[in-house]
Amino acid sequence: MSTQEKTTLPRMAQGIAERPLMSGNPYTPRVATVVEVIRETPTIKTLRIVLDDPKERETFTYEPGQVGQLSVFGAGEATFVINSPPSQKDYLQFSVMLAGEVTRAIHKLSVGDKVGVRAPLGNFFPWRDWKGKNIFFIAGGIGMAPVRTIMLHVLERAGDYGRIHLLFGARTPNDFSFNYEIKEWLARTDLDCTLCIDKPAEGWQHKVGLVPNVLLELAPKPDNTIAVLCGPPIMIKFTIQALEKLHFPPESIITTLEKRMKCGIGICGRCNIGGHYVCVDGPVFSRKELLNLPPEL
Repeated sequence: MSTQEKTTLPRMAQGIAERPLMSGNPYTPRVATVVEVIRETPTIKTLRIVLDDPKERETFTYEPGQVGQLSVFGAGEATFVINSPPSQKDYLQFSVMLAGEVTRAIHKLSVGDKVGVRAPLGNFFPWRDWKGKNIFFIAGGIGMAPVRTIMLHVLERAGDYGRIHLLFGARTPNDFSFNYEIKEWLARTDLDCTLCIDKPAEGWQHKVGLVPNVLLELAPKPDNTIAVLCGPPIMIKFTIQALEKLHFPPESIITTLEKRMKCGIGICGRCNIGGHYVCVDGPVFSRKELLNLPPEL
């Protein structure tokens, strides 16, 4: 039996889009091995893991934006986006910000350690619907993790889209995740890459300012353009306001929610917003969809 099937989740309601899902017992994690650990920033580490079962490795599929529950045995599990693009078959990549007991245990992992993974979970970025459009990616801090997977996925198909732009902001130059890839992003001819930091820093040669302010300065045109933004909730709030000032319609603004997920399959109700569940109906939402949700965020 394949690791994923195009099917329905246990509580699947009408109207929930099909996506790759786990088969078998959705509560049982697959065992995986850590094959690489990358120190991104003082508080963020990236883990590259490989599923131990060769058949599961061969059949594992997911869409950009889907998440996984990563577990350290004896410490617990937490939800993180799979931030390697689906074309990367050698490993699954998760970037983890130090924030609590489970993330502290993850940060202590070394190459060769075993972890559990329940994935893929949640919905995904509707990249097929964006064909022929310009894509403006906006990321703040750890929000570059979900943006990375969809941006690389889109760039692999750059001929299907218009102009592709990335605005990536961090507090300081030392707070950029994926710093080892940024030079390549800046050099690409199919990607307009803009970097910014909150305050001036010695030797910094890019933009200075908060992401929403730099966005207003860049002033992308909303015509035939999709804006995709991920980052801390406060950054998302003010960036959406900036996009609205630039006259982006709600259906053209795509973001992700960070509301904590527990079971990941819409059973426990931990991540519900009214009758919706972030783990099933999200984590990817358009601004239009968010406006129709109860004011609980």
